[in-house]
Amino acid sequence: MIDAALTEAKAEARRAAFARRKAAHAAGIGPGPCLGRVLAAHRGRPLAGYMPMRTEIDPLPAMAEAAAHGPVGVPVIREPGQPLDFALWTPETEMVAGAFGALIPADPQPMVPEVLIVPLVAFTRAGARLGYGGGFYDRTLEALRATRPTLAIGFAYAAQEAPALPMEPTDQPLDLIVTEAGIIEP
Repeated sequence: MIDAALTEAKAEARRAAFARRKAAHAAGIGPGPCLGRVLAAHRGRPLAGYMPMRTEIDPLPAMAEAAAHGPVGVPVIREPGQPLDFALWTPETEMVAGAFGALIPADPQPMVPEVLIVPLVAFTRAGARLGYGGGFYDRTLEALRATRPTLAIGFAYAAQEAPALPMEPTDQPLDLIVTEAGIIEP
């Protein structure tokens, strides 16, 4: 049974974080070089990023650099309540609108990542992540981590940091957080 107080606490944390993210995005804050530096240490390992939507910080420059050294994928939503699938991506890949408006490859070729750049709404220095509420990344990370080590790199504006977040036992932690201001190791 879902705890109503926890659900409301998460909703309030999302509202506040969305406002902070929107302000950072509107201020024209760029992603900076930190993500590329982190990914350089994992060159050649299968990597999944994401196609930025709305006010999400843009990982595409770092993903393009990574694609020159190994496979890079993007998430594909199969259906609600299920883990994400991933399809190979390069900067030249033809993209089309997928579920929830996220761009996906027109001709998806499956891949399985070992390193994930994870979008988020809010994070803490301890590695807690608050997403959009669908649980896609939590289910995906849980499934991937059950089969092999999987590195989850949260990517966000520094303004998205929260001192604490309401968490559930099913929420998957981040291994690193990268912002335009630096790298946080929980």
